[in-house]
Amino acid sequence: MRNFDPTPLFRASVGFDRMADLMDRVLAADPVQPTYPPYNIEKIDENAYRISVAVAGFSGDELSVEVKENGLIIAARKAEDEAESKGNRSFLHRGIATRAFERRFHLADHMKVTGATHTDGMLHVELVREIPEALKPRRIEIARTDRDSKLVEAAAA
Repeated sequence: MRNFDPTPLFRASVGFDRMADLMDRVLAADPVQPTYPPYNIEKIDENAYRISVAVAGFSGDELSVEVKENGLIIAARKAEDEAESKGNRSFLHRGIATRAFERRFHLADHMKVTGATHTDGMLHVELVREIPEALKPRRIEIARTDRDSKLVEAAAA
């Protein structure tokens, strides 16, 4: 249920479309979020992050990591088990979930996925924030005018 209407803010702002879309997505989202598979988001360094997803029971070939626009999509689809499909194997208890999943993460501007590793039932996706040189703070040299240089020369004499 939506209690806050941001429409008046949109009428008085220009260029904040992505922020408006993000607010709309958060406010309109289903409050019940899927919990499978469990994951962690870690901040490794000032501009480095890691998303770790528990993918027990999946091989590297059954996992996919895709970056599309500003979204990271981690998906898995279990290949059909031959022994299970022929009926040679039956489970008395099946506690390890190997159902297909798709987990989406919205990435901020200038976030880049640098790699992914699959080790010991964990999928680790490495991310780094790369701010372009044009957006980094820089110091501007202040040029002296002729008047300032004459005052400095007069004071030195």
